[in-house]
Amino acid sequence: MAVSNTSAKTFFMPHIVNGIASGASVTHIWQGAASVTMKSLKAQLILDQGNLQGSFFHRTVILICQHDAEGAFGLVLNRAAPNKVGDALVANLPDGIKEQPLYLGGPVQPQALSYLHKGAFVPDANVLPNLSMGHSLDTLLDLADSFSPDQQIKIFAGYAGWSPGQLDDEMKRDTWMTHPGSLELVFDPHPEKLWQSILRQKGFKYKLIAEGPEDPSWN
Repeated sequence: MAVSNTSAKTFFMPHIVNGIASGASVTHIWQGAASVTMKSLKAQLILDQGNLQGSFFHRTVILICQHDAEGAFGLVLNRAAPNKVGDALVANLPDGIKEQPLYLGGPVQPQALSYLHKGAFVPDANVLPNLSMGHSLDTLLDLADSFSPDQQIKIFAGYAGWSPGQLDDEMKRDTWMTHPGSLELVFDPHPEKLWQSILRQKGFKYKLIAEGPEDPSWN
């Protein structure tokens, strides 16, 4: 996948996140652009349909946070790093946030910080109602200072990016399937099961894919 324009900045400790992302092969990269722009997929989830074996994106669920003429930006929701947030992010965060799992948002710029913030009322929501995406460490620290039980934060290292028209082309080639995004899915308490859970809702064909082995050669 190509890199889209983003304000994501580098904050993570390199020796932590570089090793995590080093195996992120992106075997289906296509650098061309589609001639026809499709409807924006912002706030939608896109899922591997079982075609991305051997890729970083194998069995991933990605929230599309931005999709326009300049490209697309997404965050993988269901790939946790082996590290906690406090292991990789050097910042004075509350223990409750430091102890959260760090998620691998994608293979692009693995030291770049992104986060999703959910609250009962988020006036600056920019992805879904009451869901905002940010990249600023200062803003994350402000959120942490006023953190309350009705809020949730999910922190990512790296992201998935597409050049202009690239995601549109991948959709036309059935690389991905879509599913409506929701706060419940973004903060699903069992993200490791999210891909299978959504696929089982898509009919018998996809239920078989969801319940199949990681590597089809194991059959």
